Amino acid sequence: MNITLLFIFVAVIAIFLIIYRSSVGEQAYQFVSSQGRRLYSKVAPYTYREIRKKIKELKQDYSLQQYIGQVLLFAFGAGVVTYLYFYNLIVSIVYAALAVCAVPYINYLRCKRLYSEFIFEQVQVYTTNVIMEFATTQSFVKSLEGVYSSGVLEDPVKADVKTMIDMAYENGTINQSIQYMNEKYDFYMVKNMHQLFVQITNEGSKDASESLENMSLDIDILVEGVYRDRLDREAFYKKFLKFGLILYLMIGLVQIMLGETYQTMLDLWYVRVMLHVIVIINTYFLLSGTKYYNENVGAE
Repeated sequence: MNITLLFIFVAVIAIFLIIYRSSVGEQAYQFVSSQGRRLYSKVAPYTYREIRKKIKELKQDYSLQQYIGQVLLFAFGAGVVTYLYFYNLIVSIVYAALAVCAVPYINYLRCKRLYSEFIFEQVQVYTTNVIMEFATTQSFVKSLEGVYSSGVLEDPVKADVKTMIDMAYENGTINQSIQYMNEKYDFYMVKNMHQLFVQITNEGSKDASESLENMSLDIDILVEGVYRDRLDREAFYKKFLKFGLILYLMIGLVQIMLGETYQTMLDLWYVRVMLHVIVIINTYFLLSGTKYYNENVGAE
């Protein structure tokens, strides 16, 4: 009886919202949406807004259909799994709502990973092309100008290279420019390359071709290792997700072993608490693994 009343209550609210939005509610809906976007632009971290902007430019952001599909998948999966645990529709609805709340966080992690991969690729292009340009120009600043004007870089790395050029001409030295770039992009290949150019510039080395060639080879080896690690992490993450999902479904094996006794045990409050703890710990396990997979991509 309580379940029937709950369905009637939810249906009434849904019908009301549909009718209201299709008539006079349309303007109110647009107003709330615009205010929500304005509030988000003020509250959301600047870096994350820039990340989302770049991901959209790269056309790697989820479409509306993909977002909806992800929400439905999480809600349905959480609802079915927790119903098998508790056989309580209200508890399943609560867990389904909580699962939907995790969708923005997972998408945030995904965007950070894609942006990190993009930055690493841009840094690779930056270091490799500066070394190639130096072989012709024999000047670090001229090499930066050649890479900047070649069109191989994209923002934000391209804008930072322009800042480096401006700082070099303003200060009459490359030291401040290099310090700026090292702080923005904390990669070994960036710092090592910059250190080599500082030595060449300050010590006036006449023939640095061998050192630059060795540096270029080191970068190639480093990049190869990072890409191999990325493939290994992706393969491991897929296995990790399968293992986590199997842990959720282990309750089915328990029910087969206990039979009708399982339903009787659900009447005990400490059994229900234990089941909640199992669900929460397994969820934390999956989210932690997802966070690890999406962070530090491209790190050396």
